[in-house]
Amino acid sequence: MTLAPLTFSDDQAEAHDRVAEMLRGLGVDIDAGALSPRAEDAQALLAITGKAGSGKTMLLARLVAALAEAGVEIVSGDYEGRRRRDRRTLAILAPTNKAASVLRTRGVPATTIHRIIYTPVYDPEYEKIAQWLTGEGERPAVEGLTDAALDRAFAFYQSVKSVPGALAAAGLRGSDFIRGWKRREEPLDIGFVDEASMLDERQFEDLKELFPALVLFGDPAQLAPVNQSGKMVFDTLPAVQKLELHRVHRQQDDNPILDLAHALSDPALEFEGFERMIERAAARDSRVVVAPRVDADLMARSPVLVWRNATRIRLIHAFRQAHGAPEDALLPGEPLICDGIELPLKHRKKRLDLEARGLIKGAQVIYLGPGRKPGFSRLHVIGAEEPQISAASIVKIELPEEEEPFIPYAANMGAAFLHGAAVTIHKAQGSQWETVQVFAPDLYAAARAGRSEAGQPLWKRLAYVAITRAETRLIWVTRYRLARPAGPLGTDDLVTMAAPLTLSAGLDGD
Repeated sequence: MTLAPLTFSDDQAEAHDRVAEMLRGLGVDIDAGALSPRAEDAQALLAITGKAGSGKTMLLARLVAALAEAGVEIVSGDYEGRRRRDRRTLAILAPTNKAASVLRTRGVPATTIHRIIYTPVYDPEYEKIAQWLTGEGERPAVEGLTDAALDRAFAFYQSVKSVPGALAAAGLRGSDFIRGWKRREEPLDIGFVDEASMLDERQFEDLKELFPALVLFGDPAQLAPVNQSGKMVFDTLPAVQKLELHRVHRQQDDNPILDLAHALSDPALEFEGFERMIERAAARDSRVVVAPRVDADLMARSPVLVWRNATRIRLIHAFRQAHGAPEDALLPGEPLICDGIELPLKHRKKRLDLEARGLIKGAQVIYLGPGRKPGFSRLHVIGAEEPQISAASIVKIELPEEEEPFIPYAANMGAAFLHGAAVTIHKAQGSQWETVQVFAPDLYAAARAGRSEAGQPLWKRLAYVAITRAETRLIWVTRYRLARPAGPLGTDDLVTMAAPLTLSAGLDGD
């Protein structure tokens, strides 16, 4: 493969050259396409920052392609073959499933940080199939699997390079070939981390321990992780380890959403003036819309972004009422947000199993219906590479003016969920949707509160993060109103997969 010509901006070219220089010092020459074994004591760290539209993702994708062409192997959360001393590897990571899926839609084989920190323990017989599929072994003879099943696995892998997908095509379940999970014991090689503004200190330390060569890509204008005093992990790095990209201006790609995001950097801009800017943008471009009410149909797949929890709960309640959802059950198609895993320490392997399948805190999920066992739910994990699963679930529906949530489904232990028709802007970081609704009255409340974060008015950081979640269309909602849905909730829009994997079996004693 020969890389297509591409013109970088000056700061992109400088960042590319800095990364290339760093890699060259570690034995990976992407210009000459030459590799040498990794020196055990070699370490390097670099942060590339820039606001939306500065070309971070394009630069990351270009570097990934150059590394792949040089012979560096991509390590994903799928399957890792035998370790070789001379092998050089790259992992492209994101903090959430949705952030990883955004990269995958752009041709970058990304996975979550958690999925790399923990590695699966495979059944030895079925691992022989994986080794055969990846070219590391001969075609095996496996008891219980026919030649036709192996042929299906092989045909699947030729079109989609996914070992779990190929094994599923042969009729195997996840619990057949993955016997458990363990924390990775040996370091990897090169790590690229997107959405690094979301990293907390613990994750950062884990990554530095795991990757001798680490490149962070992050947006300094986003919201810092909670309890980090408004600072991001790359803020503490010395200047020599940081590069900043600036917006790439291309007239043919003029984007009113990015124009609005960058306008927020003006220290003289007040909230009222920003709303006038949005109104002017909406008058001349259909990609920006000012709406007097929230669109209930969009909430099913693209949550309304809010600042206050009270607003989030009221909008969720209104959404469920508008769709005629019963008080004691969920409708198929209702959106959920994973709120963590509620398991005791003795079930650590079950926790790793759930998290590795995408049920990490903040994951966006669509409810498909009840599982076969009491307390289990069939779920579609947005952004996961194998999205359909069945898991022991604790679903909590918060109600306005009520301290305790209503719980329509509750296993004794398992994955906990909140409703996802509306989410806070903090939780939305790392995600993108084609169309995003931003609840303006909450941002106005933040502006009136006069709060700041890292020297900038909080409402501006909130507005920046919220509007840059929109890929193609921004809806600025101005009133506490909800439009009636045009149709019932459903799941037909979700990608159909093989039979869903069942997770946490046995947690309820069955």
